[in-house]
Amino acid sequence: MEKNKLKIAVLDDYQNVAKLTADWSSIEDAAELVIFNDHLFDESQVAERLEPFDVVCVMRERTPLTPSLLGKLQNLKLIVSTGTRNASIDLKGAEQLGIEVAHTGYVNSGATEHTWAMLMAIARHLPEETQSFKNGKWQKTVGTDLKGKTIGILGLGNIGKKIAVIAKVFEMKVIAWSENLTPEICEPLGVTYVDKKTLFKTSDFITIHMVLSDRSRGIVSVEDFNLMKSSAFFINTSRGPLVDESALINVLQDKGIAGAALDVFDVEPLPENHPFRTMENLLATSHIGFVTEDTYKVFYEDTVRILKNWLFKI
Repeated sequence: MEKNKLKIAVLDDYQNVAKLTADWSSIEDAAELVIFNDHLFDESQVAERLEPFDVVCVMRERTPLTPSLLGKLQNLKLIVSTGTRNASIDLKGAEQLGIEVAHTGYVNSGATEHTWAMLMAIARHLPEETQSFKNGKWQKTVGTDLKGKTIGILGLGNIGKKIAVIAKVFEMKVIAWSENLTPEICEPLGVTYVDKKTLFKTSDFITIHMVLSDRSRGIVSVEDFNLMKSSAFFINTSRGPLVDESALINVLQDKGIAGAALDVFDVEPLPENHPFRTMENLLATSHIGFVTEDTYKVFYEDTVRILKNWLFKI
């Protein structure tokens, strides 16, 4: 690396698409740019890798910027994070260290679309039927109807409201619960407010759409899973730690529910030997709900714009 040139790191570009979705030429003219496609779990290795850099650009919450890590990055002046918020960045610590933090825009349709794709896939057993077809067989399973079924939505925010609208199109009964939700919020949407226990006991499909916080962490517990119908499905495309992972593993292993669809996990990337990797009643994807062409275009074009403004400012 050149001694006097500003150094910029772009982390966790898993698909190697950062340069395909934005024009980085102006950045490369003004600074030394390094894009990393791999992911490091060990904080000491992350610190060693990032120590020379003045700027770190992170993709969502893939690499946590913890207080201890930030304290080791003596050259760091700017963090650019994709998305409008990133719970894995120690904002107070960055402020105390004089590190500026900037966020890009976001396309919020991807998570909604992916949630419904997963719901449809588990209801109609699409992975099993696709594999059966490729193996030369024909009609292996019997699908679950959506019309007339009850979908329970945990969290009726921006995404939860969109899920409710889609469910109505499929003529499903929509119920919802969260700690701050009220019947007055639900009524204009044609959604029925219920308590948490009722939601888990009566829903045929349950999908969670909450922001991860200290209060919401582990909000779906073993007691909740024990209330579910044996024919019900559970879907999580929000954040893994919202759910007691060991409880979900147990209920799936015991066939206590019909199945689950997950796009998020406690540890990401998910370890290769994790129980979720081999469960027949689990449909899982690698946190790709937000991974779309339009979203990445916004993420990386905004990152370049932020970097250009910062470079000119200094």
